[in-house]
Amino acid sequence: MTEPITCIPIGHVESQFTEYAPSDEMRQQRSRVVVREDLAPGLMGLATGQDILVLFHFHRASGYELQLHPRHDPQRPLRGVFATRSQYRPNGIGATVARIVEVAGNVLTVTGLDAQDGSPVLDLKPYAPDFDSPREGDKP
Repeated sequence: MTEPITCIPIGHVESQFTEYAPSDEMRQQRSRVVVREDLAPGLMGLATGQDILVLFHFHRASGYELQLHPRHDPQRPLRGVFATRSQYRPNGIGATVARIVEVAGNVLTVTGLDAQDGSPVLDLKPYAPDFDSPREGDKP
């Protein structure tokens, strides 16, 4: 299947990071996920202390390589892009588990998010270990 898929962002990220920074550094800081007002009712049930999966677009990354050195470190072995967390991907989709610090109207203040300021948010889902971790029988 090679037909394009269109996604309309549900909101955007507000962060102090406007350009590349190490993910570890970004995840230590608070950021905000601002959801469109018309979609704010969809936040019902999210609460402080809850972990959520944030799907976002790497809007400042352009191009991709199918093989690269993780974290741009030539000392690390060459890997396929799908075996890395690189932002330089064919579809530029990022996924991070973040912890909710505060819910206020259409704004979630979170920690643990490694998305740059202005990143379009594509979706939010509650982090659920039963879904987001391999089942015991699935492990090699």
